Amino acid sequence: MRLGVAGWPVAHSRSPAMQNAALDACALSDGWHFQLLPIPPELFAETVRALPAEGFRGINVTIPHKEQALSVAADASERARAIGAANLLLFEPDGQIRADNTDAPSLIDALGERTEVAGSTALVLGAGGSARAAVWSLRDAGAREVRVWNRTTERAQALAADLGAVAVQAAQPADVLINCTSVGLDTGDSGLEGLPLGAGDLPGYRVVVDFVYRTGGTPLLSASRDAGVATIDGLELLVGQGALSFEQFTGMSAPVAVMREAVGLG
Repeated sequence: MRLGVAGWPVAHSRSPAMQNAALDACALSDGWHFQLLPIPPELFAETVRALPAEGFRGINVTIPHKEQALSVAADASERARAIGAANLLLFEPDGQIRADNTDAPSLIDALGERTEVAGSTALVLGAGGSARAAVWSLRDAGAREVRVWNRTTERAQALAADLGAVAVQAAQPADVLINCTSVGLDTGDSGLEGLPLGAGDLPGYRVVVDFVYRTGGTPLLSASRDAGVATIDGLELLVGQGALSFEQFTGMSAPVAVMREAVGLG
């Protein structure tokens, strides 16, 4: 059985190390393998539809394909449909492609260890698939108000209208700040350029979450820690969604401790 993670770019992904360690821990390494799948957006749909014939059981999906992933599926979970994006595609024996979103529950699980989501306020940066999962999950968990900022105002407005959030053109203090943009992914990113706030604004948030991860942490998380603000690293979210994905891929319980160690969380 083959598994993979599709993205563009995707070379930075730690999913193969994490998932192959999990497969090995569950004595599946001889028959299963998880790999990188660099797929440009214009080839995503046709490539995905060809994967089952190549022995794939399923794939995770990352930037920029999460919204397109939902459209190639014949069936989708209720939350994936509500979110309008998927990060998990399963290839069933009957040839059907099924979609789910494991980003949403992993975010709420991680936040639940830091703060009470119900009744809170949140600012989500970005308007892509991860942002849609973040907004939907916060609203579903009872957040009082979720604001959305994006460099393209129209995209923020469209997402907000779809999911019951509020589009904003500037960052304002909130209980939770979640970065769903790609700022920080490039190792050349050394500051908060591209985000609508500076280091001096970070004490206005109780918890800062970054979907992006990289060795040593992103500039946003480093600045947040320096400001004394609680943080949730993208690696925590990677393990959370990856464990839920593993269970759907294999039908087995995920060895979470092994997966955490494989990505450097110990």
